[in-house]
Amino acid sequence: MKVMTVSVTEAGRAVARRLPFEAVHGRLGDTVRARWREVDGFVLCCAAGVAVRVVAPLLAGKHDDPAVVCVDEAARFAIALCGGHAGGANALAREVAALLGAQPVVTTATDAAAIPALDAPLGFVARGDVAGVSRRWLDGQVPVVEGTLPWPVPFEGGSGPGRVLVTDEAVDPGAGEVALHPPSLVVGIGASSGAPAGAAADLLTSALAGAGLSGHAVGVVATIDRRAGDAVVTALGRPVRSFPAAALAGVAVPNPSDVVAAGVGTPSVAEAAALLAAGPGARLVVEKRKGAEATVAVARRAGPEGSLAVVGLGPGHPRHRTPAATTAVRSAEVVIGYGPYVDQCADLVSPAQVVVRSTIGAEADRCAEALRRAGGGARVALVCSGDPGVFAMAGLVLEQAPAAGGPPVEVVPGVTAAAAAGALLGAPFGHDHAFVSLSDLLTPWAVIEARLRAVAEGDLAVALYNPRSQRRTWQLDRARELLLEARPPRTPVGIVTDATRAGENLRMTTLAELDTADVGMLSIVVVGSSSTTLVGSRMVTPRGYR
Repeated sequence: MKVMTVSVTEAGRAVARRLPFEAVHGRLGDTVRARWREVDGFVLCCAAGVAVRVVAPLLAGKHDDPAVVCVDEAARFAIALCGGHAGGANALAREVAALLGAQPVVTTATDAAAIPALDAPLGFVARGDVAGVSRRWLDGQVPVVEGTLPWPVPFEGGSGPGRVLVTDEAVDPGAGEVALHPPSLVVGIGASSGAPAGAAADLLTSALAGAGLSGHAVGVVATIDRRAGDAVVTALGRPVRSFPAAALAGVAVPNPSDVVAAGVGTPSVAEAAALLAAGPGARLVVEKRKGAEATVAVARRAGPEGSLAVVGLGPGHPRHRTPAATTAVRSAEVVIGYGPYVDQCADLVSPAQVVVRSTIGAEADRCAEALRRAGGGARVALVCSGDPGVFAMAGLVLEQAPAAGGPPVEVVPGVTAAAAAGALLGAPFGHDHAFVSLSDLLTPWAVIEARLRAVAEGDLAVALYNPRSQRRTWQLDRARELLLEARPPRTPVGIVTDATRAGENLRMTTLAELDTADVGMLSIVVVGSSSTTLVGSRMVTPRGYR
C-alpha cells in the first residue's frame, strides 16, 4: 500500500516524521489533488475540517477513492475519514494509531458492532444489496447464508430476512440479497507468440457467459512458463501461475493436441494449466475454447487453497514491523498466536477475521491448529514476536507440515529481539556473534553449558535469550561464570528489557559487575567480546574496517 503523509505546520511535520511513509510538507490541497490517483492512501496532519474541504471535491466512490486518515497535530487521534473498508482507511487508521501511540477513530458501523463488512469480505468479491443486508444485520437480523459451492465464509448465517449467496455463477442479486464470489475459478491460457493483449480476454468473456459463470470468481490465470509474462496473459489482471511443459504434459485432459505437443512439448496448455493450478480435486467447467491466437479453459477448485504464513511481528513497536508482516496478517482469514503476540498486532486485525489465542507452553498445539486450518482451506497467519525462525515457531511448523498434508508455508521474517536490543545499545554485534537461550526447559543444561563454553573460547559477542525467570534463577549466574573464564572482567554488558515496548529499559555494566537480579524473562543480556568497547555510552564491537 503506497501511503503519503501531508503536513502544513511544523507540528504536523513532526508527526509525519514519525510515520514510515513518503512525506510532503506544505501546499496540502495542491499535493492531494495532484497525487489523488497515484497513491493508495493519505495521512493528512491537519484539522479534520481542513481535510474534509480538501478531499470532498475529489471523492468518486469508496471502491475508487484512496484511503484518507486525518491526524491531529498533537498525534492524539487517527481518524478514518473516508475510504472505509474498500479503500483501507479503517486499517490505515489503526496502523497509524499504533505507530503514533494514538487513538484510532473508526466510525464504520460494522466495525463498531464487530460485524464483518459485506462490502469487503476477505477473499471474496461482493455484489448486490450490501447496504440493505448490512443495515438489517446491524439491527440484529443476521442474513441466511446459502451456497452453490462448499466454500467457507468468515461468519455464521442466521434466519434472515437478508440472504447471502456464495457462488461462482453469474447471478443477479435482488433487494435484500448479496452475492459473494470466491476465487474458485482458474483460467488456463494457451497462446501463440506475440498474441495481442485482448486475444484471450474476449474469448474468456464468451466462455464464462456460455457456462453461466462470473468473471468475479476468477482468482488465478495459469499458462506455460514461456508465456507467463506475455500481454495476452497479464492483461486479465489476475495473479499468474506458470508451469514447465513437462509438468503440463503429465496432466490428463479431454482435448489433447498433437500439434501443440509438437510445438511446445505438451499436448495441452490451457486445460492442463487450469487443472494443475486449481489443485487436487479440480474439474474443468469450461473445456478448451479456441480462438485465432489463443485458447482458454476454466477449472473449478474443489475448495479454497489454504496457506500458512508464520509471521515475525518484530520486537514490539509497530514501527519495527515489516510491510510483509503487515500484509500477511491483514490478508489472513485466521490469525493464531500466543495471546500477547495477538495483542501486538491487534491494529491489523478486523472483525471479519477469526482470532485464535493460546497460552504460553501450548506451542505444539498452536502449530497443529494453524496447520489444520490451513489444510482445510483457510489463509492462516501464525504470529510470533521477533523473527519466527529465531527461538520461535517456524521450525516446528516446517517439521509438522508434511504430516499435516503439506499446505503451502511462508516464513515472514521479523526484526529479532537481539537486533532491537543491539541497536539500542549501539553496535555490539558488529563482528562475529552468537545467540544462546538459557532456558533449559527444552534443552538440557549440559548442552547449553557446552555452547556457552564454545562462545567463550571463540571470543564471540553473545545475546543471551530467556536469561532468567521466577523459577530459573541460577542459569544466568552460571553463564556469567563460564564467560568470565575466558573474557576480561571489564567486558561490557548491556541489559535491555522490553526493547521497543512501553517500559523499555537499558542498563550498562560489566561482566564482573553484572547483577543477575536486575534481569527478567523480558530481558536480553548482551555480553561483548574481548574487543567490544564503549564509545561514549554505546557498546561497539569493531569490524576492523580501515
